[in-house]
Amino acid sequence: KARPYIVPGDFSSAAFWMVAVAARPGQTLTIRNVGLNPRRTAMLDVLKSAGVSVKVKEYKSTNHIEPAGDITIKGGKLKPFEVGGDMIPNLIDELPVVFVLAALAEGKSVIRDAQELRVKESDRIATMAGNLKLMGVDVEEQPDGMIINGGKPFVPESSVRCYGDHRIAMSMAVLGTYAQAPVVIQNVACVDTSYPGFWDHMKALGGHVE
Repeated sequence: KARPYIVPGDFSSAAFWMVAVAARPGQTLTIRNVGLNPRRTAMLDVLKSAGVSVKVKEYKSTNHIEPAGDITIKGGKLKPFEVGGDMIPNLIDELPVVFVLAALAEGKSVIRDAQELRVKESDRIATMAGNLKLMGVDVEEQPDGMIINGGKPFVPESSVRCYGDHRIAMSMAVLGTYAQAPVVIQNVACVDTSYPGFWDHMKALGGHVE
């Protein structure tokens, strides 16, 4: 029988805004109608382990094709964290922005067991490690992840590259909002692959984008 379906917003796309506010003390952001499939939401546990205040209000509508609701993030001072093991499959698409979260946290964070990132749209471990270093982040690349000593000011040494990978471009854009100088990201047309409205949303939230 025919019935109405409500398709919730993409959790992976929402993750960029969670990190964008996570390290801003006193700032709060609510993202509405986000898919909350438990096989997709390990990012919420990572945020909590970094000391971020996370509140989820799940909808009770029977028309949603999977769990959905509103996510509210309250920014604050971040602490280092570790990610690995069983968390990785439920976090694999969010890992580029997890690296950004680690760069924002004061201390040594470890992301491991993520060798699958080597064969995504780009080698996301090598690409993110290289870009983070260009931003002045202390990064030690590992075969299956990286060790990041974060919490220091971001001063871009040159433009960064995303190699046609939409998640790299958006992750570096989020980190750029915390930088002490403008950040140039090359070849950002790839963002339209998954999130055509990304730049408009960044502007709406107060980001300066040219």
